[in-house]
Amino acid sequence: MARNITARSVDYSQWYLDVIKAAELADYAPVRGCMVIRPTGYSIWENVQRYFDDAFKRTGHVNAYFPLLIPNSFLQKEAEHVEGFAPECAMVTHAGGEELEEPFAVRPTSETVIGHMYSRWIQSWRDLPVLINQWCNVMRWEKRPRLFLRTSEFLWQEGHTAHATEQEAREETLRMLEVYRKVMEEELALPVITGEKTAGERFPGAVATYTCEAMMSDAKALQAGTSHFLGQNFARAFEIRFQDRDGELATCWTTSWGISTRLIGAIIMTHSDDDGLVLPPHIAPVKVVLLPISKDERQAEGVLLPMARELSGQLDEALGGLYTAVDTQFHMRPGDRFFTHLQRGVPLRLELGEKDVQSGTVRVVRRDTGEKADLSRDALVPAVQKLLEDVQSNLYRRALSFREAHTAQASSYDELKAILAERGGFVEAYFGGTPEDERRIREETGGVTPRCIPLVDASTGRCIVTGKEGRRTIFAKAY
Repeated sequence: MARNITARSVDYSQWYLDVIKAAELADYAPVRGCMVIRPTGYSIWENVQRYFDDAFKRTGHVNAYFPLLIPNSFLQKEAEHVEGFAPECAMVTHAGGEELEEPFAVRPTSETVIGHMYSRWIQSWRDLPVLINQWCNVMRWEKRPRLFLRTSEFLWQEGHTAHATEQEAREETLRMLEVYRKVMEEELALPVITGEKTAGERFPGAVATYTCEAMMSDAKALQAGTSHFLGQNFARAFEIRFQDRDGELATCWTTSWGISTRLIGAIIMTHSDDDGLVLPPHIAPVKVVLLPISKDERQAEGVLLPMARELSGQLDEALGGLYTAVDTQFHMRPGDRFFTHLQRGVPLRLELGEKDVQSGTVRVVRRDTGEKADLSRDALVPAVQKLLEDVQSNLYRRALSFREAHTAQASSYDELKAILAERGGFVEAYFGGTPEDERRIREETGGVTPRCIPLVDASTGRCIVTGKEGRRTIFAKAY
């Protein structure tokens, strides 16, 4: 175990914070509940953002920006929405030394202000669909903050679309859920279960909420992203109407969907170990670090360093970006240099010593497994490219195997409680209860909630709580 990182088996929460500190991903801000995202953490977010943004644009969405401040009267227009967000809202009541006539909410989410703007922009069926996304920050006052996972201010994207028919809006909701799943699994190496939220877990004001649920390395669940079918609730509240093809006045159908910087927390808790951060190569800011190593500093700087820089340039060209780094910390012992990059999660470490120069090889070390191999310099570029994909695939397979090993089935409420108390993880059981039943389960199990009704399993059976017909549902404790 790294001396500056608590073992997961000793204190998982402290391990998580230690990994963030050692990798220099984020720090606490002067305002309680807020965080400063440091350059390495922000670089990870930029890479995550790029994959999602490209996927959004491939499905016809465009980016825009809406105001940070939202009139309080807007929030009041959708009753269920305001009730759901009221405890989390931060309000601006004074400006310019004077009390405002109307308070402004610091954006907790943007359905209301975007609904207002859509009511001005949409007049005819020819204006539909409207497919807009924005990347921004939001504020939801958090009483128990945790870096990346739950902070009062965080970064996210929120897509908001308007459609002429219910079918189009429902298709959009599931289309974006699939976009989330694909990017999370293929680029972030996060296995997720897509499913519908139960009534008690639904987004305030939505008709249906769909989710991507991931399992962390402590077997708890994390909601990685959500997509909401809003029906006509917000469209009615904000009078988003259009003249249809028959010349009749109709009300739009809308959706919203979002992911946030909590995905960085998900990446940390899914892949990292007691030595520090482990990053999937696709989203690592530095995919490969090259270390010239010699006891003779002149030899290192005069021969090894130019060679390392040349190899770095070749790799960057092949990888299509500035994804490599050359370590020049010759004042440090080799072991300390290795450990610096290990804790920061760099997927591959390439060591270039005097013997390697003579043999025409480079020593490569994988972050995910610690395996070492000597590669020919002449064939280094394709070998590194393949190794990076191997690391990416291995991290996904490892996380998926962990989830499968920590998923069980329960045929009764007592069995569900026993499994969750003894081993945790995901428990599948039939459930058809009410939000009141969900609250009872949460209270009697110390926080267990229904995470989702998996889309891949439409089976029904006797509800473990009510005895009535229920759908297969995943239960777990969650972040």
